[in-house]
Amino acid sequence: MANLYINKVTKSNGDVLIDLTLDDVTPDKVAKGLKFHDKTGEQKTGTNTFTVDASEATATAAEILEGKTAGVGDSMIPGTMKNNGALTLYISAATGKVMIPIGFHDGTGYVAIDPAELAKLVPGNIKEGVSILGVTGEFGADDISSQSKEVDPTFEDQTIQPDEGVSFLSSVLIKAIKMTYTDNAAGGQTLTIGA
Repeated sequence: MANLYINKVTKSNGDVLIDLTLDDVTPDKVAKGLKFHDKTGEQKTGTNTFTVDASEATATAAEILEGKTAGVGDSMIPGTMKNNGALTLYISAATGKVMIPIGFHDGTGYVAIDPAELAKLVPGNIKEGVSILGVTGEFGADDISSQSKEVDPTFEDQTIQPDEGVSFLSSVLIKAIKMTYTDNAAGGQTLTIGA
């Protein structure tokens, strides 16, 4: 029985005009809906629904956003990369480091000096002529005041502080404990401490 399809055309001198006999294309390799002829000459319709060849893709689940999927090789891989969105991180110490968490960032986050520490970064807290993070100091020798105090001793602990508006204590004199000796009726002396 003769074949139904012509898959090779030659001229009488032996020249080959068309030869499908060595073709190895199959419907799963041709985009769905497109027509072609296989090696027998029969017209076929492609069945492949892939829009890209992912056989050499190298992405891993950790490199694909969580909640998304991607074709890697011949499989769909669900992503595991955390979506951090807009992340705001603060530096709270001069030697502090802010660790950037692994994952996706949407580009609107930032790292900044902690607001409580930033509030201390004012000219009056910085030595005159010194600039720290763009803030130039104004605190000079004229802004420093000292105070000397005298303190009466007590039998209780005392905390000695400079008065309001004074920078520091230059000296503190703690007076000697007063002692009084008086003769007593028994022929000795009575020592009174703190009198």
